[in-house]
Amino acid sequence: MDVMADPLPHPERDEIRIDAVLHALADPVRLQIVRALAELGTGVACGAIELPVTKSTRTHHLRTLREAGVIRVRPEGTTRITTLRRADMDALYPGLLDGILAAPR
Repeated sequence: MDVMADPLPHPERDEIRIDAVLHALADPVRLQIVRALAELGTGVACGAIELPVTKSTRTHHLRTLREAGVIRVRPEGTTRITTLRRADMDALYPGLLDGILAAPR
């Protein structure tokens, strides 16, 4: 069985909660991931963003962001492509991502 063919669970837009989003965005590494995805504006392979953490820690951070509804991760071949759920965030919490992304680093 191809593990990569199994879609990862993501909350639907109406299931995304502000407390989970704020918790996910409060971590500097996760914020770095979100900033990179926003700057790229397109989906990237999970390992394409340079992070100062181990692979297992990266996986943890991506899972936290995915479960909060901030990102979407989809299988593509033998890799996973990560995208920012910008439309969902903007629809639910207008200005939140813009304010966070504009904050000094």
